[in-house]
Amino acid sequence: MTAIGTNVRINSARLWGSLMDMARIGPGVAGGNNRQTLTDADAEGRALFRAWCEAAGMAMGADTMGNMFATRAGTDPDAAPVYIGSHLDTQPTGGKFDGVLGVLAGLEVIRTLNDQGIRTRHPIVVTNWTNEEGARFAPAMLASGVFAGIHSQDYAYGRTDLDGKTFGEELKRIGWVGTEKVGDRKIHAMFEYHIEQGPILEAEGREIGVVTHGQGLWWLEITLTGKEAHTGSTPMAMRVNASLGLGRILEKVQEIAMAHQPGAVGGVGQIKVLPNSRNVLPGTVVFTVDIRSPDQAKLDSMRAKVEAAAQAVAAELGLGIAIEPVGHFDPVTFDPTLVARVRGTAERLGLSHMDIISGAGHDACWINRVAPTVMIMCPCVDGLSHNEAEDITPDWAARGADVLFHAVVETAGVAS
Repeated sequence: MTAIGTNVRINSARLWGSLMDMARIGPGVAGGNNRQTLTDADAEGRALFRAWCEAAGMAMGADTMGNMFATRAGTDPDAAPVYIGSHLDTQPTGGKFDGVLGVLAGLEVIRTLNDQGIRTRHPIVVTNWTNEEGARFAPAMLASGVFAGIHSQDYAYGRTDLDGKTFGEELKRIGWVGTEKVGDRKIHAMFEYHIEQGPILEAEGREIGVVTHGQGLWWLEITLTGKEAHTGSTPMAMRVNASLGLGRILEKVQEIAMAHQPGAVGGVGQIKVLPNSRNVLPGTVVFTVDIRSPDQAKLDSMRAKVEAAAQAVAAELGLGIAIEPVGHFDPVTFDPTLVARVRGTAERLGLSHMDIISGAGHDACWINRVAPTVMIMCPCVDGLSHNEAEDITPDWAARGADVLFHAVVETAGVAS
């Protein structure tokens, strides 16, 4: 495919302005964002994105999972589109850049093409994938998973949040049930641009992460059932204490992850204790173990050992236990041709870069199963993400967007 001159750059100030404008929607309590999927704030963010896309001359479509597809036409009506995709939803205490950077950098690619009067042979589609975070409705990357055939739409629609509201009901409530059948779209290639969400690029002084692989993941939701009892009047030897089981399993998760070093992580980030009273031993504790590795054998081993350890703890304490996998994907290898293109683009633009493995899950991990896919990363300050203090610099945002622009245009082909 034809490449364009390396002097062409995206409009850094415009990209940064768009990021800050979007960040005003669903503000957090400490400078970040709480724009969880299918909330009113999510609907407001979607409306702003749609308005920007339409102003850039793009046609907006949506499928029945609420995935948004903004299309800039190509000159070849038979050519499959090149996609640029990420997400606009955030964690409850999320930052301003996780996911959002990839969507709005995609919009900036289109705006720059418009500024330069460049037409591409392949259409270009900028995508907002629904419920990437999985914070409100587990599992993560839910809608891209339906697109890739990993989940059924009925499964997705039936997922519930902590208040018992279903994904399908909330999608309808905010008005984003589209008309397209999920997964019918053809994809020539997909690019996802994202902050690293880790400390490696900043520590190494590199501007660009060329993502070659993604870690595999298991989310194991564990429910421990004990006996509610008064914390003051119940003798220690007569307690059936679900929270004690939680504590012991947390230690086991740490031990198992450390035993599988290097290249393995494990932890617990979500815990629900019932009845959650100061002076009542909980009768039920629900929590999710998150284990990850780019090594399939290690991932499988950790899952087996966590489940065995949890069962042993429950048996020792007389607790009931249920273990349900609520999220999973195997380790990912991104398309070698696209990886080489991103690496070569960074070199031509004179940007420092390194190969990197994504520690987090992304929509690209699912789309990689149905189309050639690659990821580009920029550094984030102190590697901090899923935190309202998440931060990047305008220069970092722009450098990655420049690589995105040139790699996408090369893939889409400049029309003669």
